Amino acid sequence: MMSVSTGMLLRFQTGIGAASIRQAHHLSSLRHAAQLSERKRKSLLYPFNDLEAHVSRQVDQQRFQLFQPNMEDLEHAERLFTPSPKHHIGYSTSAVRTDHMPELTQPEVCFIGRSNVGKSSLIRALFSLAPEVEVRVSKTAGHTKKLNFFTVGKAFTLVDMPGYGHRAPEDFVDMVEPYLQERQNLVRTFLLVDGGAGMQKLDLVAVEMCEEFGIPYVLVVTKIDRTRQGVLLALLLQLHDFIKHQTSTCFAQPFIVSSVQYSGIHLLRCFIAHVTGNLQLSSKPT
Repeated sequence: MMSVSTGMLLRFQTGIGAASIRQAHHLSSLRHAAQLSERKRKSLLYPFNDLEAHVSRQVDQQRFQLFQPNMEDLEHAERLFTPSPKHHIGYSTSAVRTDHMPELTQPEVCFIGRSNVGKSSLIRALFSLAPEVEVRVSKTAGHTKKLNFFTVGKAFTLVDMPGYGHRAPEDFVDMVEPYLQERQNLVRTFLLVDGGAGMQKLDLVAVEMCEEFGIPYVLVVTKIDRTRQGVLLALLLQLHDFIKHQTSTCFAQPFIVSSVQYSGIHLLRCFIAHVTGNLQLSSKPT
């Protein structure tokens, strides 16, 4: 049965562009990041640091740094996202119905968000250490039309889901709802929010859907390179209060990322490694 939340996503309903094979960005590896100045390195690895000076003393900054891995943890996660002869990373298959989905037992994470939120670009940045992995991106909103499965060795699977909103596929509900409700190995859903646009009505509907299904999820703010610091900080404060008072299965800390400047990409890799059971933090998150 179609839930009210997913039905609303469909009614608000994202085109296919040329495939783009990524080239490794110079900031995609910690080795190159280590060559930056300390301030730039911290900004890259822990992007909330750039906002700290603008936060009122009355605000507890620790609430935005609950997941704060050290360099050893980040290096462990980077190895997980780096292919080798014994650790293959690549596209596996696509599906439009549950009976088309691969039967996998390894942990799985999925990425979902509004059309043109930068979802495929973010996944491309996460996989930048494996440039042979083809992640299709397009300047046209609504590029992703199927559930696309990417396997990271035997460690976990990452699923790129169709966007909701403008030009969403007509069978969006039939693809997304059964997956979220029935996928037994799904350990975390990453719900993307445009940093410049903030939480939109459709994003609230997506949150409602995750809450209704009782699945663990986390909010990821994208395109922070295009967002003024004041706007970004206001959004983070809003999201924290929203998570605290209006959600029950959302991780308390929203993540902020730039797929262009690679800010927050290393941290997000580490969080994925952690929630999929592939990384025990060297130091407990504060």
